Amino acid sequence: MTIPRILLISGSTRDSSTNTAALRTIAADAGGEFETDRYAELVALPQFVPGEDADPPVVQSLHRQIAAADAVLFCTPEYAGMIPGSLKNLLEWTVGAADLHDKPVAYVNVAYEGRGDAAVTTLRTVLGYVGADLAEAACGRITVLQNSIGPDGTVTDAEVRGGLHDAARTLADYAVRSRDAAR
Repeated sequence: MTIPRILLISGSTRDSSTNTAALRTIAADAGGEFETDRYAELVALPQFVPGEDADPPVVQSLHRQIAAADAVLFCTPEYAGMIPGSLKNLLEWTVGAADLHDKPVAYVNVAYEGRGDAAVTTLRTVLGYVGADLAEAACGRITVLQNSIGPDGTVTDAEVRGGLHDAARTLADYAVRSRDAAR
């Protein structure tokens, strides 16, 4: 059996964000239970223009990375009452190719309680529209404080690290069950 691969996508364009730190931590703690790839080209994606004939190389790379993953885990801030435009742009690039259709996905909201809920609502709407397979048990809030990010860019709080790992492991397990059921 192959180890499940999770593509980690941060909706933040800021490398020092708590969202990116959460995903960096998941990647660091993956161990042998699952493998991860962190998507690193969000800022490089051109604006989506419907009807364009050929996808630019950076978009082709996005398609390949999603195709190679057994699941996708999103972690995004909330900007102006929804997901950041850069993440919405990424998701728009996936529509025509149906990259996320039936793909197991989940999200982790790292904002303080009472914050980030509009981003989650928007993300859930878009993921539903593209036909993603939302792994509800892997979704949730795990607050990451800026002062709990160490010099290596990962979360230092052991309880938070454990929660992040559990969310990713739950998604990985869901992806394996989905893959096995499809056989």
